[in-house]
Amino acid sequence: MNAIILEKGEYNKLVQLVYEIKQDLNEKSQSLEGAFVDNKQFLKLMSISARTAQTWRSEGVIAYSQIGNKIYYQMSDVTKLLDKNHNESFKNNNY
Repeated sequence: MNAIILEKGEYNKLVQLVYEIKQDLNEKSQSLEGAFVDNKQFLKLMSISARTAQTWRSEGVIAYSQIGNKIYYQMSDVTKLLDKNHNESFKNNNY
């Protein structure tokens, strides 16, 4: 095993940097919740066909907004859809 030795000041800088990265990621994920994607982006994001997206909208699987012919989805609704259909692993993975 190779050990890395840091001076206290270097260690504190590293801890601060990790904290700042964590804060930045939290802020970005919260800002995405209110973000919208259009139908084209949604199809690409979910790797589905336009027909599947239409079926999901018709069956109430995913909420959407429509302005004229343009369809939009809130990222929070996409996240809810994925969370609702999340399946836990059957195996207990102890690494």
